[in-house]
Amino acid sequence: MQLTTFSDYSMRVMMYLGLQHGKLATISEIAKAYQISENHLTKVVHHLALRGYVETVRGKGGGLRLILAPATVNLGAMLRDSEGDAGLLPCLTKEGECCIQRSCKLMGILREAQAALFAVLDKYTLADLLRKEAPLARILLHPKPDAAIA
Repeated sequence: MQLTTFSDYSMRVMMYLGLQHGKLATISEIAKAYQISENHLTKVVHHLALRGYVETVRGKGGGLRLILAPATVNLGAMLRDSEGDAGLLPCLTKEGECCIQRSCKLMGILREAQAALFAVLDKYTLADLLRKEAPLARILLHPKPDAAIA
């Protein structure tokens, strides 16, 4: 299974904000730290704000911050929020997508595999990703000045 770029960026934003300990950060700072597009991050941040993970502050000196304690942000729930009801294959979520769907054994196996993936993710929180945060903070909060943005 490959998660979408949207989910990847959602996790990245949450990790970055978790390292900020409530301080405001900007989309530009996050994009620079990860060397990714600000345009994509804007959509991700909007989604995270709508879902109640982050607070956005407009105006000069504004930015965004994590509004939940990292220990309360479950990784499985967050990925379900960002991925939606997407299955490993389209036939797992849409009736009539495949001509063999009624007798296909692969669908049950893939449902079980997806459930196992989320069962593992459900055991972890954002706080688990931030344990021993110093190495991560050195990389993200102090990026090299010549880092190119994708």
